[in-house]
Amino acid sequence: MKILVINGPNINFLGIREKHIYGSDNYDTLLNTIYDYAKYRNVSVECYQSNCEGEIIDKIQDAYIKGVNGIIINPGAYTHYSIAIRDALASVDVPKIEVHISNVHAREEFRHVSLTAPVCTAQISGLGIYGYKCALDALINILRSKL
Repeated sequence: MKILVINGPNINFLGIREKHIYGSDNYDTLLNTIYDYAKYRNVSVECYQSNCEGEIIDKIQDAYIKGVNGIIINPGAYTHYSIAIRDALASVDVPKIEVHISNVHAREEFRHVSLTAPVCTAQISGLGIYGYKCALDALINILRSKL
């Protein structure tokens, strides 16, 4: 089972930016959490981060070509305005879980709207980096139920 985790803009600045919203864990801690949990759950995971919309789209399309079984995506700010990322996600017929570290629904009104969530299987929001573990569990359960 191959799972791709995509992190969008500014996620690489965890532990630096707005600690009162995103916590003090840094990006390396997030990556270690994901890789360790994937190993524990016996799945293959690749993590990718980009601040560039086109690179994220390329990675989503590459996932299709490489036969990735599921995608976890934190589109960051692109969640709220990237029709291009939304369309790329819609074009890939695998389960997709949108993750947000903060509770976007308890923040500014513009963050309440996700263009990407409607083309994802589910959305997890507000659980900090633990939300990535939840997303891995969800994808594993969805994919195993199809066997």
